[in-house]
Amino acid sequence: MFILRTAALADIGQITEIYTHHVMHGSGSFEEVPPDAAEMQHRFEVITNAHFPYLVAVENDEVLGYAYANLYRTRSAYRFSVENSVYVRDGLSGRGIGVALLNAVISECTANGYRLMIAVIGDSANLASIALHTRCGFVHAGALPAVGYKHGRWLDSVFMTRPLGAGNAPHATSPAEIVRSHK
Repeated sequence: MFILRTAALADIGQITEIYTHHVMHGSGSFEEVPPDAAEMQHRFEVITNAHFPYLVAVENDEVLGYAYANLYRTRSAYRFSVENSVYVRDGLSGRGIGVALLNAVISECTANGYRLMIAVIGDSANLASIALHTRCGFVHAGALPAVGYKHGRWLDSVFMTRPLGAGNAPHATSPAEIVRSHK
């Protein structure tokens, strides 16, 4: 059985392996050239230095998957919205790894005062990612048709959203009332 924990620098090699597979063989990421471990470490440090959750699922010292959240966009008006990313090692889908990781990231972002989580899913045919997000409470929010070209075909970007905390309810907490300081 796997455990979830905060990712560490020592995990970057395995995280890079997992992501490389998805870049090279999948459509969940629109990157076409996999970043090396140094670039993945830089990305990890940017995310964790900004105090966003970055988690791994581990079993017997093997990273089975990872997930994190980051700002959806950098303009200040978006500071209460986050975008998630979830990647599971090839061949391990169906074990609940993605669901556990995504639910943990959702919980941490909710506790930190964020209001909306956005999933930007590469490829409308990426049914596993769409199903994962649906299981975790996301709803379809739109798509950009044929916005990317990878592996010899045009790909859509599917947007799904999930309210965090009170979300956009009329009684939702105003930004001035949120304890966590958002920059």
